[in-house]
Amino acid sequence: MLPFRLIDRVKFVVERQLVKGAGFQLLVVGVFIGLISLIGGLLVVPLGDSFSDVGDAIWWAFLRLTDPGYLGDDVGNWQRLVSTILTISGYVVFMGTLVAILTRWLIAKMTDLERGLTPVTLRNHIVVLGWTNQTLPLLGELLSSSGRMRRFLEKHDASKLRLVVLSESASAQQVHELKTEPGIGNKARQIILRSGVAIQPEALERVACLDASAVIVPSAVHEAGSLVPSDVGTVKALLTIAARARSLGAPLPFVVAEIQDIRKYPVFERAYPGALEVVAGDATISRLMVQNILHPGLSGIYNELFSSGNGNEVYIRGGENMVGQTLAQVASQRPKAIVMGILKSSGNSWAVQMPAPTDIKVAAEDRVVMLARDYTETDADLKAPAAPLIERVASVPRRPSASTEVYRVLLLGWNRRVPGLIHELVSYSQRRFEVDVVSVVPASERQREIDRYLGDQRSVICRHVEADYMVEGELRQVGPLNYDAILLLSSDRLATGEEADARTMVGYLQLEDLLSEGTRTPQMLMELSDPDNRNLLMAYQSEVMISPMIVSHVLAQVALRRELRVVLDELFTVGGSEIQFRDPQDYPLPASTSFQVLEKVLAASGELALGVWRARPDETGRQCFLNPQKGDFLDLKPGDRLIVLCNT
Repeated sequence: MLPFRLIDRVKFVVERQLVKGAGFQLLVVGVFIGLISLIGGLLVVPLGDSFSDVGDAIWWAFLRLTDPGYLGDDVGNWQRLVSTILTISGYVVFMGTLVAILTRWLIAKMTDLERGLTPVTLRNHIVVLGWTNQTLPLLGELLSSSGRMRRFLEKHDASKLRLVVLSESASAQQVHELKTEPGIGNKARQIILRSGVAIQPEALERVACLDASAVIVPSAVHEAGSLVPSDVGTVKALLTIAARARSLGAPLPFVVAEIQDIRKYPVFERAYPGALEVVAGDATISRLMVQNILHPGLSGIYNELFSSGNGNEVYIRGGENMVGQTLAQVASQRPKAIVMGILKSSGNSWAVQMPAPTDIKVAAEDRVVMLARDYTETDADLKAPAAPLIERVASVPRRPSASTEVYRVLLLGWNRRVPGLIHELVSYSQRRFEVDVVSVVPASERQREIDRYLGDQRSVICRHVEADYMVEGELRQVGPLNYDAILLLSSDRLATGEEADARTMVGYLQLEDLLSEGTRTPQMLMELSDPDNRNLLMAYQSEVMISPMIVSHVLAQVALRRELRVVLDELFTVGGSEIQFRDPQDYPLPASTSFQVLEKVLAASGELALGVWRARPDETGRQCFLNPQKGDFLDLKPGDRLIVLCNT
C-alpha cells in the first residue's frame, strides 16, 4: 500500500470541512485570517519603536488585512512591504473569499425558500398533491368558481381562499406558469407552492394536509408499461395521510382522488377510511367519447358544462331554503335556471331523480340539481315576477331499440384509455360495434392491454393495424371513408401534451383531405391535451374534447360540492338519465315556439328541455345553446335538434 503524502492529507481534511456548509467554510477562512494576522504581526515585532508588544503588532496586521485605508499610515520600507502584502492578502482572503461564502450561502437560502421547504401554517385551505398537466386548469377552476367557493368558505369558517400545491420540485418557472395561465393571472398570489412528493410523510406535513378542508389528488403521468402506475402512488398517498392522522389522533380531511383504473376502486376505499370521493378520470373520458359516438354533437355540451366561465354549469343547492316547496315552485322562483332533478339521501349515498316529477317536495336534507350560467342564478329571485308553474309527470324510461346494424369505429392513435373505451362500448349491449385501432404501438401489446381490462368479453370486435396515420399512404390503405365514426386520440407516450396535440391536429388535417374525396363524411371526434389548442381548428368539422380540462373541472367541482360526482355518474353512464338530441317533429310544438313552451310540451312526457342544437353554427362556430331565455323564440330550422334530458 502506497503511503499518503502529507499535502494530500491536508487537502482531504480541508475539503471535508469545506463541504459541511457555510459555517465550516467561515471557520476555515477565520483560521486563515488569524494565521495571516499572526505571521504579519511577528514580521514587524522587531520594529520595537512602533509596537509595545506582540499583541499590538498582531492587531496592526489584522487592521491592514481587513481595511486597506490604513496603508498610508505606515513608516519605513519593511513595514510598508509587510503592510502591502497584508492588504493584498486581505483582498483575496477577507474581501474575496468571505464575501463569496456569504453570497453563496445567501443564494442557497433563497433557493431553498423558493423551493418551498418551509411548512405552511394554514387551516381550512385546499391542497393539491401533484403538479401534472391537470394542475393549472384545476387551479383555474377553483379560482373561477366564485359562488361555489363562497359557499365552501362559509361552510369551513374561512374568510379567504388559500391553495397549496405540492410539486416534486417547486420553481420560479412554475410561478411564471401560474401567472400566465388564463383564469389565474393576478390570483397566483393566492397559491402557495411547496416541494415534495405525495408519498412522503414530511411532504404532507409541509402542506398542512391534516388541517386542510379538502385535499385533491390528481393522477400523475406515468410512462407506458411502468410497473408503478399513478394509481399506486395515489393509494400510497392515501395510506400516508391516514397513517399520519392516526398517529396524531387528528381527524381525516376530505379527499378527492383521481383513479385511472376504475377496477381499483375498492382498493381506494380500503386505503382511506375518511371522507373520500373517487373520480374515474380515464373512465369519464371514455364514457363521454362513447356517448358522443352515439349522439354526435354532445362534445359541445361537455365543453360547456365542464369549463368555468364558458356558459352553463351544473350546480347543486341544499334544500334548507326550499323546505316544503315543490320542484315546480323552486323552478318558478328561478327563471334563469333549469331545475334538472333532486338528490334524496339513501344511507351513505344519494338516490338520483333526473328528470324528477315537479310535484316532489324538497326536504332540508335534500339536494336540488340545477343548470345555470352563474351560481347567483340558482338563488330565488323574489323581486322578479315568478315564472308560470310547469308540471312534469314521472318520466317513463325509453328503452333503446336493439339494432342489428354494425357501427364501425376507427381509432387513430393509442393511449391508456382505449381499453376502457372499448369496455364502455361493450356496456351498450343493444348495439353492435366493430373497432379498428391504427397505431405504431405493436398490435400484440395493444391486444394484451385490452385482454387484461376486458377479460373474456368479446361482444365488440376489435382489430389492430400497425401503421402511422401521419403517413398519407398508410392512412389511405386503412380506408377511413368506410367508417361511421373516427376518433383521433391524444398520445400519452410523447414528452408533452403540446407534441401530442401537434401530432393529432396534423393527422386530422391529413384525414380531412382524404375524406373530401368521398360523398359521405364520417363523424369525427378529436381528443386534445392542451386547452390552448382548442380554437385552432374551430373552422373545421371535427368535434373537440380536451381531456385534462374536463377531468380538472370534475375534480375541482367535486372538491367544492362532493354530491356532484353522483350526478355526473348518473348523466354519463349507460342507463338512467341521459342527454340526447331529439327531432322537433317528434313533439306537438306550435309553429312559433318559445323555450318556455318547449319546456311545457316536454314536461308532459316526463322529459326536460335543456336547449337547442343548431344545424348551422353561428359566426363564432357555436352550435350548442343551453338554457336560453324562457321567453326567447327558438326559430327552429330544418336540421335543428332539441337537447333533452330523459330516462333510458
